Amino acid sequence: MTQQTPIGSGFGAASTAMEVVSGIDLSQKIAIVTGGASGIGLATTRALLHAGAEVIVPARNPERAKAALGGIAGASVEPMDLADPQSVARFADRIVSAGRSLSILINSAGIMATPEMRDAEGHEAQFATNHLGHFRLTLGLWPALVAAGGARVVSVSSRGHQIAGIDFDDIDFRTRPYDKWVAYGQSKTANALFAMGLDRRGQGHGIRAFSLHPGQILTDLARHLSAEEIASFGALDEAGRPIIDPARGMKTVEQGAATSVWCAISPNLDGLGGVYCEDCDIATVNNENAGRKGVSSWACDPDASERLWRLSTAWTGLDTE
Repeated sequence: MTQQTPIGSGFGAASTAMEVVSGIDLSQKIAIVTGGASGIGLATTRALLHAGAEVIVPARNPERAKAALGGIAGASVEPMDLADPQSVARFADRIVSAGRSLSILINSAGIMATPEMRDAEGHEAQFATNHLGHFRLTLGLWPALVAAGGARVVSVSSRGHQIAGIDFDDIDFRTRPYDKWVAYGQSKTANALFAMGLDRRGQGHGIRAFSLHPGQILTDLARHLSAEEIASFGALDEAGRPIIDPARGMKTVEQGAATSVWCAISPNLDGLGGVYCEDCDIATVNNENAGRKGVSSWACDPDASERLWRLSTAWTGLDTE
């Protein structure tokens, strides 16, 4: 029996992050939002701050992040580069060594459809950044998450996971030709499978994990795409402005941040975890009648989740125990 069953949250595709936090008190809670100074991540940060949380934003370019946050009370910026294992370890160590408890971790940063690149260890860059970087960060922060006595970890996946599952025989495109969209899809499938594996390991510590599709939103994530590629998505009107149609998944950044925030704070999800969400609810499993709605079977496969976890542990040397 799948847990991928909507629960009727009372919110929907057009809901905004600010609507989701209405009436929620996050005072005395600490949140970390990767990518929290731009696009969907910035809207996420603002909503959590509005509800009273202290929000730490790790950023590769701290000065740019501070400028984007504009000195908002309750927000702070720390240096961190997701693609650099040592940088991630230093950031996590600073949080843990300070004895801080972490109630919310939203892994929102990412790259999309990049030219073929590799990290210092030779891993394909989209998988290395979108998955391995967040795997290292989450496991590095594990003591702080445990210390909260009830924490949520939210992985921002994408409907792009439907492009591809994980090719465990050639994750890093050593033998198959590099395809930027297949690489992106693989990394977003990894985000969903990571949430499943993390939730299984976290439940006994009060840690629950979720993944989600935020919506189709043109942000800086599309910086590697040509004008022709963006035009082919049908996301812009004749004047070049983004089309906003939440029912079709085409959202504002505030609407795009709503599901991340809902996963992080909604009491409706108490006692649940390891599920993929969209439009502020748990998604169904995708089938031929659902169009692009829902989660692909390969992104909610417990066996694939465990295989990915074992591989990630082998590659990073990190685990929850």
